[in-house]
Amino acid sequence: MENLVLLHAFPLDSRMFDAVRADLAVASSLLTPDLRGFGSGPPLGAADPDLGVLADDVVAAMDEGGVDRAVVGGVSMGGYVALALLRRHPGRVTGLVLVDTRCGPDDAAALERRHGAAARADRGDIASGLDAIAPLVAGGASDEVRAGLAAIAGAVPPATIAWAQRAMAARPDSTDVLGRARIPVLIVVGEQDAITPPAAARQMASAATDAELVELPGVGHLTPAEDPAAFARAVVGWLSRRF
Repeated sequence: MENLVLLHAFPLDSRMFDAVRADLAVASSLLTPDLRGFGSGPPLGAADPDLGVLADDVVAAMDEGGVDRAVVGGVSMGGYVALALLRRHPGRVTGLVLVDTRCGPDDAAALERRHGAAARADRGDIASGLDAIAPLVAGGASDEVRAGLAAIAGAVPPATIAWAQRAMAARPDSTDVLGRARIPVLIVVGEQDAITPPAAARQMASAATDAELVELPGVGHLTPAEDPAAFARAVVGWLSRRF
């Protein structure tokens, strides 16, 4: 059974995977650590905002769990961390699952938005409740899904929001890292993802040497939570074929 490490999106924690755990357990040994500052993850500490810090934390969690090598995946920010882990610790990665994310850096407009959000978070001004989730999910997402995700996001401290926004803004272009990797890659994207749309997923698929792309209809930016059954089928099917 293949080891699978899945990393959560921003501004959530590993509870976003609760609806897929049982189905993924059929084909994998699953590890879903909370990233630094989120949920039960390590405290922010004094580290400068850097996704490499989070990647190192994930490797430490793998070590603690006795996981030498694994398929490493992530949703949105979790995908950025998965690529940072591949860059820093390539020998620990047997495959990638990149979900509603991108391999390129932020453009000027996105950088401005991130730095603005970080500055507001420094003042304690962060989106809360359903307002934090509304831009991330498709219009058809159920009230139950929205409320559950909003509760997770509402527990994230402003300091973590600011740190993570600055870390994501500082991330390098990982297109070359993805292109050099000689490992299987699964790319999953929601058809209605407005944050990292299907065009970004297709760009990743073209950059990778061995990629499979799955587009889930009627789904937004948080596919494991919005359509857990379809997400689990995509991952389990891919794992069964490739490992």
